[in-house]
Amino acid sequence: MPRLSLLLLVALASCSSEPPEVEPPSPTLRRLTQVQYTNALHDLFGEQLLVSDRLEPDVAAEGLIEIGSSITTISPRGVELYEAAAFDAVAQVMDDPAWRDEVVGCTTEDTACAESFLEDFGLHAWRRPLSSDELAVWVGISDAASDELGSFHSGLQFAVAGMLQSPNFLYRVELGETDPDRSGGYRFTDYEMAERLSFLLWNTIPDDELLGAAAAGNLTNRDGLIEQTERLLADDRARHGLRTFFGDYLELYEVAHVSKDPFLFNHWSPEIGPAAEEETLRLFEDWVFDTDGDYRDLFTTKKTWVNPELAALYNVRSPVREGFDSIEFSDSDGRVGLLGHASLLAMNAHPTQSSPTLRGKFIREVVLCQPLPPPPAGLNTAIPEADQDLPTMRDRLTFHMENPACATCHAFTDPIGLGLENYDGIGRYRTVDNDFPIDPSGDFGNGEDTFDDSFGLAERIAKHEDTPNCMKTHLYRYATGHRESVGEADALIALGDDFKRGNYRVASLVVDTVLSNGFRKAGAVE
Repeated sequence: MPRLSLLLLVALASCSSEPPEVEPPSPTLRRLTQVQYTNALHDLFGEQLLVSDRLEPDVAAEGLIEIGSSITTISPRGVELYEAAAFDAVAQVMDDPAWRDEVVGCTTEDTACAESFLEDFGLHAWRRPLSSDELAVWVGISDAASDELGSFHSGLQFAVAGMLQSPNFLYRVELGETDPDRSGGYRFTDYEMAERLSFLLWNTIPDDELLGAAAAGNLTNRDGLIEQTERLLADDRARHGLRTFFGDYLELYEVAHVSKDPFLFNHWSPEIGPAAEEETLRLFEDWVFDTDGDYRDLFTTKKTWVNPELAALYNVRSPVREGFDSIEFSDSDGRVGLLGHASLLAMNAHPTQSSPTLRGKFIREVVLCQPLPPPPAGLNTAIPEADQDLPTMRDRLTFHMENPACATCHAFTDPIGLGLENYDGIGRYRTVDNDFPIDPSGDFGNGEDTFDDSFGLAERIAKHEDTPNCMKTHLYRYATGHRESVGEADALIALGDDFKRGNYRVASLVVDTVLSNGFRKAGAVE
């Protein structure tokens, strides 16, 4: 990809000096997310494998599933689910002779065959070579099970299923090693770097070339890391990997749970949620890999991707009869940028109505990284129902904020969220609320950064200094699996400077993040 190669040069130029040192927190084990688990099994056995979706559920923390995976354990019920999923997956392979022979790679049906296969399988499944003692244990299990069950492949199946239930597969074991370049410091090992890089960029396990680079010791040095980062970014799998990051960042995992009153919103259907999520992810993918655009312009672009259902919701002509294609909104469509997407609008609304408060809160916390305090305990947060005295949402919220206990937080969210009031609870454009004209003007709470409508709000967001800094922070948290510590502050500042010098290109930021010491260095194990 020529564009990505150019972006890489930008990133390298911005990182020409030694990146700031860090004092990272103690490492934690990250459990594979459901998508990562599925991707890993497909890489191990083939895309035709049917992977169970009945697994331990993902949990978000700090807004990111990737951080949630570093603090969650596996429940007793989860152990049972992973056991069932492992045996089901391996049975599919072993019960098909052609598929089995392709995966196993040897047909002698003896201990030597089992050892050869399990050594290679362990390398890929556990993302590191098995020790001689570990290999001996699993070969012994395979041999014993083969004798007991009277079948070589049944024994092999038992061993493989066991390896897939091991913490070495279900968790990303990244604990680090002594750093020879820093007295008292630690770094991630070559194999751990292969794992970190692959899950960041591809959201799956390392391929053979990346494992080979780890074996050669090339991922703990800058040049080798650069070479593999460029290779992974140029592969189409990076599109899927970075889409996963963006979906995690914008909390699009919530879209699947959106429920709307069908009597009030007849344009909403079970198909709209996934389609709306896909629209947002396609725009991001196009922006990073094809348009090579400034991240900030995602909030003001009139380009988007729709299928017939979304086109109907947006009241525009669909460019295709099925699937997705790109369109450009006109000014008369009343819609612009990410904040005009049905995914974000519907997700940050109630089942029966819009919510300037939720939308403003989303912009503050997710887009700008400006956290809000929780409401006081026992406070009645319900706003009054619409009536002839308070017909519009703006009227009702203004009345609600007359309560001093409510005013502090609402003053921080509502003046922004009201800029999106031209969109109803599912994101459909409107000009009236209960037959009264909508006033979509607002400000950022200081009375100065004012705007007239959603277009003006989008421009303010695009120009706000916290917008790219928030993206940078979320990517760092996603890549490292934790909220940044005090000892990583300088690294984050440097990444922000690099992002700016790279003209706010996301691929450039990704490369800078990989090369940062925050991604490469480990804390001491406690």
